Amino acid sequence: MNRLSLDELMLRADALIEAMPYISKFRGSRVVIKYGGAAMVDADLKAAVIEDLHLMQTVGILPVVVHGGGKEITQLLQQLGTETTFIDGQRVTNQAALDVAEMVLAGRINGEITAALNTRGARAVGISGKGGALLRARKLASASGGDLGYVGEIAEVRPRVIEVLTEGGFIPVVAPLGLGEDGQSYNINADVAAEAIAVALRADKLIFLSDIPGLMRDPRDPDSVIGTVHRTEVEELIASGVASGGMIPKLRSAAKALDACGKVHILDGRRRHSLLLELFTEKGIGTQIVP
Repeated sequence: MNRLSLDELMLRADALIEAMPYISKFRGSRVVIKYGGAAMVDADLKAAVIEDLHLMQTVGILPVVVHGGGKEITQLLQQLGTETTFIDGQRVTNQAALDVAEMVLAGRINGEITAALNTRGARAVGISGKGGALLRARKLASASGGDLGYVGEIAEVRPRVIEVLTEGGFIPVVAPLGLGEDGQSYNINADVAAEAIAVALRADKLIFLSDIPGLMRDPRDPDSVIGTVHRTEVEELIASGVASGGMIPKLRSAAKALDACGKVHILDGRRRHSLLLELFTEKGIGTQIVP
């Protein structure tokens, strides 16, 4: 067994001392984490996220995980020989694609995350948005009027099932599937589901784990990350082109969520322990959107 040097031990002690006030501050806080991208694919990154969530639970934070799975759904559809089409950037979800989405989201991915947390020593329960009628959904109309099939938008969030789980000491792991009034299932964008759940819970923090360092002034320069964005700056950043592509809906979701949430964070899920670095260090990483 390798013994750490005194300098290495002192660095670890300093890290613990730096973390202490934040651990005290966030004890009892509700933190909704949208989990997706590379952090769900790379084995080392997956392990680091599970460790972060376990530590968060251990120190008294109440994490809620909402996961995606779009890449995995596409891969399985391809293996089954089913063509994927898109309208306005949205996947058209027919009944066959919905069956695959439910199998991947509520089955394989949700089960893997839940099992990994419980194996690590955390206490986690996997559910879909249909469980406890958590996510009531209706059919989403595309901007161009095309039929998206069984793609849904959220009509209502009934957060009691999540409250019961967190009060019981469990980490809820939520697959973004919704239930229509007629019993029809709908596939819901995971970012949208995470935002709606965070608002319904009046979460202290909403965190998006993405595949970029944060909002950057220059997309070619990872050191140009903007650390803090005020809600009043969001539309200006979009209009000026600083925010573009997939960052636009994230920022708008963040601005909307701030009606009920304390802060929203966009973190690089490709960086190991990004959750801990953001929560428990003075400088933090990524971009925070604040009221």
